[in-house]
Amino acid sequence: MTKQVVVLGGDGIGPEIMAEAVKVLNALALDIQLTEKLIGGAAIDAQAHPLPQDTLEAAQAADAILLGAVGGPKWDNNPMELRPEKGLLGIRKQLGLFANLRPAILYPQLASASSLKPEIVAGLDILIVRELTGGIYFGQPRGIRTNEQGEREGFNTYVYSESEIRRIGRAAFEAAQKRNKRLCSIDKSNVLEVTVLWKEVITELAKEYPEVELSHMLVDNAAMQLVRNPKQFDVLVTGNMFGDILSDEAAMLTGSIGMLPSASLNENNQGMYEPCHGSAPDIAGQGIANPLATILSAAMMLRYSLGDEASAQRIEAAVSKVLDQGLRTADIYNPQEAGTQKVGTAAMGDAVVAAL
Repeated sequence: MTKQVVVLGGDGIGPEIMAEAVKVLNALALDIQLTEKLIGGAAIDAQAHPLPQDTLEAAQAADAILLGAVGGPKWDNNPMELRPEKGLLGIRKQLGLFANLRPAILYPQLASASSLKPEIVAGLDILIVRELTGGIYFGQPRGIRTNEQGEREGFNTYVYSESEIRRIGRAAFEAAQKRNKRLCSIDKSNVLEVTVLWKEVITELAKEYPEVELSHMLVDNAAMQLVRNPKQFDVLVTGNMFGDILSDEAAMLTGSIGMLPSASLNENNQGMYEPCHGSAPDIAGQGIANPLATILSAAMMLRYSLGDEASAQRIEAAVSKVLDQGLRTADIYNPQEAGTQKVGTAAMGDAVVAAL
């Protein structure tokens, strides 16, 4: 039966990197129907909404969604409801994509590209499980108001229900079971009641997973430990805001955020797959963006939502082979590294296809 995949190029470098991921998927000659739709700023320009109804309906009916990136300074002065990011938040919420899986893996060929010493990051392979549809990004009430003293103040509500915590905790424990059976839960329970509950629920849930070693860490310490000794971690689980920050920090341990894919899954394993980086409007249209994170996101899509582990491994092996060949986009290129060659977006995609 043909699998349905909605392709959302989005903004900035999104369409460029997406073209290379589509090129790789086409080279595999799988039984997949790819349907392109608009989201973000591109959708605002064409249809006056960051998440048009036809995009949402196609995504709801699909087996998986492959996303490039959204956002850019062009829309920074739009009203909040007409910002590109509202399209991204909206599709996550409407599809119930509550579990964000963000691996931080350092390819051995890129050890010198990390800003940390090779002995600190060599062999790095961690997974951050971030809750994606709750927390302070979605809590109500929120807004900007004038207080009794006549001064403007901004306010947001940080809230998590027990069921939301339990759901993301279960996803993290199950991910840890398939890896090295260590899970670290990140909170700020010394000052935030929301995360006092978070810690309590995660601790209760641990009884169902006796083979997984559970630890807890405050988010400020976790941020420090990711730089000090990142290989102490296996799987980390945390809320939306903390996960947003820590996963970007972890990404840079690998040398470039341009190498890292991500998956956002709902309870039915329907997922949206996207690179961890943003739309990079400063280099859009120049043909120099790194497409490997998007290509690796396609591999995650094959693994988690389409049930094709063999094809996922083929893509990952092809990416590793291309790095072995010394091909590097600008973000991972080091002119002092012997045997390497700087290539553009399309050339990198072509190399992965050739490696397949």
